[in-house]
Amino acid sequence: LFKIGIQHMLARSLPGLYRFISSPSRFQSFPLRATGVCSCMKRKMVKIGTHSGTFHCDEALGVFMLKQTAQFADGEVVRSRDPEVLKDMDVVIDVGGTYDPATHRYDHHQREFAEVFGHGFTCSKLSSAGLVYRHFGKEVISKLMNIPMDHPDMEAIYLQLYKAFIESVDAADNGVNPYDIAAPPKYLNNTTLQARVARLNPRWNEAYTDETLFQGFLKAVELTGKEFTEMVSDVVNSWLPGRGYVKEAIEQRFSVDPSGQIMRLNHYCPWKDHMYNLEKEMGVEKPILYCLYEDEREKKWRIQAVSVGPGSFENRRSMPAAWRGVRDDALSQLSGIPGCVFVHAGGFIGGNATYEGALDMARKSLVLD
Repeated sequence: LFKIGIQHMLARSLPGLYRFISSPSRFQSFPLRATGVCSCMKRKMVKIGTHSGTFHCDEALGVFMLKQTAQFADGEVVRSRDPEVLKDMDVVIDVGGTYDPATHRYDHHQREFAEVFGHGFTCSKLSSAGLVYRHFGKEVISKLMNIPMDHPDMEAIYLQLYKAFIESVDAADNGVNPYDIAAPPKYLNNTTLQARVARLNPRWNEAYTDETLFQGFLKAVELTGKEFTEMVSDVVNSWLPGRGYVKEAIEQRFSVDPSGQIMRLNHYCPWKDHMYNLEKEMGVEKPILYCLYEDEREKKWRIQAVSVGPGSFENRRSMPAAWRGVRDDALSQLSGIPGCVFVHAGGFIGGNATYEGALDMARKSLVLD
């Protein structure tokens, strides 16, 4: 059975060679052993090199991403700082002192290294994770989410994943403070991805051997990969559909009100960050001031003032001062709009029983101080 199986395999993949060895006289003269066939047909093992010793978040994530690619999926991980060992690797990350995509060398520690991701992201130089993502990110996304690399939304997904995940890995590895102040933190946060990867290294009073480090590194690859994959899923399955709904609302804003400064969400989703980004991308000239959407639990409509920017509590235009803190019938009588539910004392949100009522509240808010 084994001999028949080998002959069938060779007949399909190497017909010329099969004809040569399958004649009785030649087959006896050139005995075909299983080990010989496997060794001659086995593909050369691809090797992924990174540094030995204490490991970090960036190269663990970089290795995970490399192993999602067609070229390095079956790669054997080799940890070493020996140049003689690294020179034979098919790809090397976070060690070696060279950044050269042509030879798949992705280190960022050299003095002259100044690469940033670009596309408006300039707060940090790239780490090894950022370098791998720059060159292989779209292929990794395609593999993890089973979407084609030429998908029309691929560029948006690629950039959002850098913003939502990879940039923080780059910045932490390069020592970039997320805040513009030098004051020490008021409390410790040991739950970051970087901190959890660091704890996978041997403790000071545990065996610090190549084997314990290697096993810890494999756990770090798994940990960073799991969290990265979760973020990819979140971007593709939540962020991207939300972006689509907000884009639709911006495109249709003039059908809501001729001013173009009121938009209606036909499906509620987290909308603010999308709106700020899409206003720039779409060249919106008159800023959007109010967003209307239905509260899915109460089935009533909300009118929300747009803040001046992400994270700001200052509104581009608040709801009228006379309405703030007033509710129900009193608010309906004051505003002349039926179905009013409330306007917050801060003037940033209000409610009405119907869409038509919420739209009237937004329109009057455009002209009333």
